[in-house]
Amino acid sequence: MPLDKLSYPKEDITVIWQPKLCTHSAICFKGLPSVFDPRRKPWVITANADKETIVAQVAKCPSGALSIKDK
Repeated sequence: MPLDKLSYPKEDITVIWQPKLCTHSAICFKGLPSVFDPRRKPWVITANADKETIVAQVAKCPSGALSIKDK
């Protein structure tokens, strides 16, 4: 059974990914491949960019599968 949500922490935020909502548009990967790369495990590495850049890219997710949770 797939997981409902996966969490990737960074400073005072957490990137949340909900696989069931993902439409695989690849906007995250195309826009910020250093952080979002579905070819690797884990596919989200928040250490590879600053918080503001990650937040801006997550906001572009058309399906809402990616979101930001404040700690």
